[in-house]
Amino acid sequence: MKQVQNSKMKYTESQAYLAGGVASSLRSAMKPTPLFAAGGSGPRIRDVDGNEFIDYLLGYGPLILGHAHETTASRVYEAMQRGITFGLQHEGEIALARRLTEILPCADKVALSGSGTEAVMLALRLARAHTGKRKVVRFHGHYHGWSDTIFTSFPSSDMRRSDAAAGAVEDKVSVPGTGGQSERALEEVILLPWNDAAVLEAALREHKDDIAAVISEPVMCNSGCVLPKPGYLERMQELTQELGIVMILDEVITGFRLGLSGAHGRFGLKPDLITIGKALGGGIAISAVAGRQEIMALIENGTVSHLGTLNGNGVATAAALATIAELSQEEGAAFARMETNASKLVEGIRSLLAKHAIAGLINHIGPVFHMMFTQEPKVDDFASFMKRDAAKYTEFSGYMLEEGVLVRSNGLWYISAAHGAQEIEETLAAVDQALARL
Repeated sequence: MKQVQNSKMKYTESQAYLAGGVASSLRSAMKPTPLFAAGGSGPRIRDVDGNEFIDYLLGYGPLILGHAHETTASRVYEAMQRGITFGLQHEGEIALARRLTEILPCADKVALSGSGTEAVMLALRLARAHTGKRKVVRFHGHYHGWSDTIFTSFPSSDMRRSDAAAGAVEDKVSVPGTGGQSERALEEVILLPWNDAAVLEAALREHKDDIAAVISEPVMCNSGCVLPKPGYLERMQELTQELGIVMILDEVITGFRLGLSGAHGRFGLKPDLITIGKALGGGIAISAVAGRQEIMALIENGTVSHLGTLNGNGVATAAALATIAELSQEEGAAFARMETNASKLVEGIRSLLAKHAIAGLINHIGPVFHMMFTQEPKVDDFASFMKRDAAKYTEFSGYMLEEGVLVRSNGLWYISAAHGAQEIEETLAAVDQALARL
């Protein structure tokens, strides 16, 4: 058992001043206690007790280049010396916006903001203003930030209201994701099962005069890393175009993880709008909405107000430009390296599940995958994902922590460009030990 006494003491101290003792509610679920970081380098992170872990949490996704990436840190420091934020325009905004329009197939124009939640809020506002309609179609098991108008109860072991989602797999009723959330704010949400083209088409045709947008993760990363069935997203694009509905792909996770062009570029899609964040800034808070000129013009002509004191600040744009530059080197060699290492890790874990005769599976694309313990032969929709043994995986994640590997307790793993053969080898040895204990 690793000693985490200092983290426990820090958590007690933090609770005296910081609501809940953590800055994001997700972190309170970590067992045996929320860890307090002392530092990180590349694929590894150290806590205040001196423990070192191979990190697959990666800050819940942003650290695509690993911890304390030297070039990114240098560019951020240079930007800080020029001035952190101005409340005025600066060259960094132009450079980043230009670069995003070059690499994102759907991007005629972009708008910069600070978080994925804010980007989704803006995208929905643009869709409603563009269409003059109010309702939004979203899907079971997808996550689009925590604003009142889109945050529904979510089936994750590190979100406390996940129990409410368990009973809503087939319901069309949107259950608020948190106490204090306006239930009326969700009255304009139509909740559907994902990956069912017939259900989607029926709903869109029935409510076409009321639906402003369909918002979807291109890969259901937050709930099983479920891939779209062949033709599903293409059919979504066809239907939304036919019926005058805005198609929004939420690429806050998949953007810059599945390639510079995101999932929509990888899949050959051209949605009306996308949202990006997380990996865009390599650990610095930044997000964006990108999309069609006709829709983005609503910001330019003042129809839609786009506000935010720190939008496009010098530090954030410098971090994003540095991250994109690093990922662009040698024709995307970082992506090839991440995907190779992820595949080796996934195949190794699958072999170890078989070795220990433990029922489980892994859904995997690029440098992100979801591991789960389940009797299901495949998990390709939300209903089958909900049959997993979430408690068993939480136990497994605790054993992995004791073996020196940090993984999120809901089963979602990220690989960074800093992970290498040594980390994969050590991780598989840890998985072997953890599965033996199960």
